[in-house]
Amino acid sequence: MTKVLIAPSKYVQGPGEMNHLGTYASQSGTKALIIISQGGYKRSGAQIEASFKDQDCDYVFDYFHGECCMSEINRLKDILQDNQCDLVIGIGGGKIFDTAKAVAYYAKTPVFIVPTIASTDAPCSGLSVIYNEEGVFQEYLFLPSNPNLVMMDTEIIAKSPVRLTVSGIGDALATYYEARACQRSDAISCAGGKTTLAAMAIAKLCRDTLLAEGVKAKIALEAGVCTPSVEKIIEANTLLSGIGFESAGLAGAHAIHNGLTCLPECHAMYHGEKVAFGTLVQLVLEDAPKEELDVLVPFCIEVGLPVTMEQLGVKELTNQKCMDVATLACAEKDTLHNMPFEVNSTMVAHAIKAADALGHYYLNK
Repeated sequence: MTKVLIAPSKYVQGPGEMNHLGTYASQSGTKALIIISQGGYKRSGAQIEASFKDQDCDYVFDYFHGECCMSEINRLKDILQDNQCDLVIGIGGGKIFDTAKAVAYYAKTPVFIVPTIASTDAPCSGLSVIYNEEGVFQEYLFLPSNPNLVMMDTEIIAKSPVRLTVSGIGDALATYYEARACQRSDAISCAGGKTTLAAMAIAKLCRDTLLAEGVKAKIALEAGVCTPSVEKIIEANTLLSGIGFESAGLAGAHAIHNGLTCLPECHAMYHGEKVAFGTLVQLVLEDAPKEELDVLVPFCIEVGLPVTMEQLGVKELTNQKCMDVATLACAEKDTLHNMPFEVNSTMVAHAIKAADALGHYYLNK
């Protein structure tokens, strides 16, 4: 079977990069639809507009309505066509990125992704996660190409809430463990082929960088500064995790995340926070050695990632809730079936309860 590695056409990271957005846009289109939240426009609108001054590219802003669902994608596609835009730019967080990529796909235009946070590995991927209007996971939309440009202005990202970057650590932490499971099962990755050596090396570098730099970066961000450790974590959360998950594959952790979307109590939690707990569930399913848990779980606790269902908002963890999450996680087309052994909803429900107990055990040590 063919091995495949995919990545964005260009990745740019550094302080002040937002000032150059218009220059990059003028190299790819004549009029850009910029998808942004109202709050994002208040914070960065003037800087974005200034970057387009004297450039051969016009722009139109439209505010994101809050959910990456087909009604929002179709609404923005109509706006793009009505304004004769030939470039889509998504600025903000993960659901804006996924929406921008989907709009560009259906409209057949280039797409730029400009995160103002480092909370997920969504920016670099050729993938959009589609939810319904109530925020419940529906499907993965696999795109024929990755973004044309991913731009990380670390000066802006360092000013974002620290919890968002920590959530990105949780999302990125799953990368290596899911990649390892896919390699063991010889699964087909999101890129459409088997895992390459390069993808596995990137996934491992991602994990190693998080463990080495995560706590230092959190402390620096809480002090309001951007240090080398912060730069490394932003790259790990975004580029290393983005290439690693997509070209090596997803397995248990993200499937558990998708299952957790059925619990209203979890809706206030960020994607990466739920993925972090999903990683613990996956390791329970794998019967991972205690030595591995002794590294991973205390790291999650120290950096501020949830390790129990209570920390995810579920005050009473019933058998039925475990089974509801497990049933959705075991959906036929979800990535739990990339694990190197057969899984069923009963196994997963038990693993959820055991992972929750493990989290309490490490919290009480």
